[in-house]
Amino acid sequence: MRLAFTYNPVPDVEVALSFYRDTLGWTEAWRQGDSTIAFTIPGTDVQFMVGPRIAGEQPGPAFLVDSVQAFRAEHGDRLTFTAEPRAIPGGHWASFLDPGGHPVYLLDQVPEHLPARVPA
Repeated sequence: MRLAFTYNPVPDVEVALSFYRDTLGWTEAWRQGDSTIAFTIPGTDVQFMVGPRIAGEQPGPAFLVDSVQAFRAEHGDRLTFTAEPRAIPGGHWASFLDPGGHPVYLLDQVPEHLPARVPA
């Protein structure tokens, strides 16, 4: 597992873009269409992603794993999954809750679909 980004669902991606880019001065790292944007966070190699609200999803960390399905199969009896693996562009996405009830997101992606990372 590697922390890829923090996920922040927002009601309006354009408003979020203006806030993080223009107000905070963060640099856009990558986009998925017009609905998902990631920013570099100064001083770290972890990115901050905003995207549309999906029912039941709250802000939380997103970890890159080799295979979401394999992770689910290996840990499913010990974790409370709140979203079963679903297809996303270039991979899969799922989520589970930590002991405090906070969401933890998982994604896998084939290398050609991985967002560009900013060097540390």
